[in-house]
Amino acid sequence: MTGMTHHHRVLDLVSQKGLLRAADLDDIQTPRVVLTRMVASGLLDRVGRGMYRLPNALTSEYASLATVAARVPNAVFCLLTALQFHELTTQLPRQLWIALPRGSHPPRIDYPPLKTVQFSGEAYASGIEEVERDGARLRIYSAAKTVADCFKYRNKIGLDVALEALKDARAGEKASVEDIWRFAKICRVANVIRPYLESVG
Repeated sequence: MTGMTHHHRVLDLVSQKGLLRAADLDDIQTPRVVLTRMVASGLLDRVGRGMYRLPNALTSEYASLATVAARVPNAVFCLLTALQFHELTTQLPRQLWIALPRGSHPPRIDYPPLKTVQFSGEAYASGIEEVERDGARLRIYSAAKTVADCFKYRNKIGLDVALEALKDARAGEKASVEDIWRFAKICRVANVIRPYLESVG
């Protein structure tokens, strides 16, 4: 197979996916050295270790989330990143927050900067929503689950952030009292959240 055919296959694939992982080349029987050549000739941009995209690709606000989703398939965006996604905070986090199952090895990613927390059992598995943005499938906790998580991690992110999230979620009708209460029990923060939940109703 000629080099140009390899190039066409790679360009077709990256056009479909938006972000290409080096491992994706196995599916189209293309040697990975092709990526190096395509970057050198300006046909592709390298955006992180083993991650590539077209040079003229529009970088949306979701591009860094898509990069992480492709590199760490079991990651779930949580806490400040999920708050920002659901428009429940005025914070602009410098890192992307992801949850992994307890006992996972922290991912080794150069960019974007990550903050990893580990959840176990139902606290990890419940409340995950799958959304598609710019062709990338993202796993992110629902607004109600995120509010409960914020109270659980209030010492890391601040009680004021958790309270703001709770008020905004209720005011914007992004989460019902029942859903927040259900996740508060799963996250074992029911006693902490009760007085605040009663006050915002």
